[in-house]
Amino acid sequence: IANLDDAGRLSDLSASNLELKVEDAQSVLEVADTTTRLRRINELLNKEIEVLTVQQEINTQARADIDRSQREFYLRQQMKAIQTELGEGNELAEEIQQFREKIEAVKMPKPAEEEALRQLKKLERMHPDAAETATLRSWLEIITDLPWSKASKDNLDLHKAQRILDEDHYGLEKVKERIIAALAVRKLKEKPKGPILCLVGPPGVGKTSLGRSVARALGRKFMRLSLGGVHDEAEIRGHRRTYVGAMPGRIIQAIQQAGTNNPLIMLDEIDKVGADFRGDPSSALLE
Repeated sequence: IANLDDAGRLSDLSASNLELKVEDAQSVLEVADTTTRLRRINELLNKEIEVLTVQQEINTQARADIDRSQREFYLRQQMKAIQTELGEGNELAEEIQQFREKIEAVKMPKPAEEEALRQLKKLERMHPDAAETATLRSWLEIITDLPWSKASKDNLDLHKAQRILDEDHYGLEKVKERIIAALAVRKLKEKPKGPILCLVGPPGVGKTSLGRSVARALGRKFMRLSLGGVHDEAEIRGHRRTYVGAMPGRIIQAIQQAGTNNPLIMLDEIDKVGADFRGDPSSALLE
């Protein structure tokens, strides 16, 4: 280019070294005036320089991000090696493996298992000291402690049930007769919908102990939920996972403590449930 004296030849040589689109190259060729053609090539050169500048900035930024990621990875590998030498190991990795084994062992339904594994993968990618890590770990502990596949086998021997009711309670013949009738219906129909008994009476007549006797007759675990004075529906439903100190609802807690997925649950003092600005627990119970 330094040895060229012809302006037309300079414009043609410059245009030939640019990666031009067909339309742009055609627009250069169509200009006969040398000065106009050089101005057109100067515009195309400035545009090309701007594009290259932007690309260079993007490449520099991407390289900086890669260098930062490589540095973090290198430091984490060093930390892992130091922990291994000290005999501490990667506690989070061990915990994730334990969660994975628990999820496989408890035999959840397919949708629940898929969600648990998805959340476990999310936990695996998190930093151990992140705030959400503790929340997710707590959720996984609750979900894997639930007795998904453990159930008590019902004992529907009516004579045994009558004997247990007579041993535990004197009198109450009409109540016992109604309970035996409910058990007889359950024996005739294997999967009745809504097997609920409502016991009404003044304090101290034996409502709670009757429920315990029915559980003993059936061979089920007995769990009592005292609902007196409950105002917050989150006590029934459970709290959102994102809340600090979030806990499952009372019914899920009872199932978790019972260790079986079909305990006999007594909702005691259900008429004392209150409603205020925090919600209506009785409406939540209807679900």
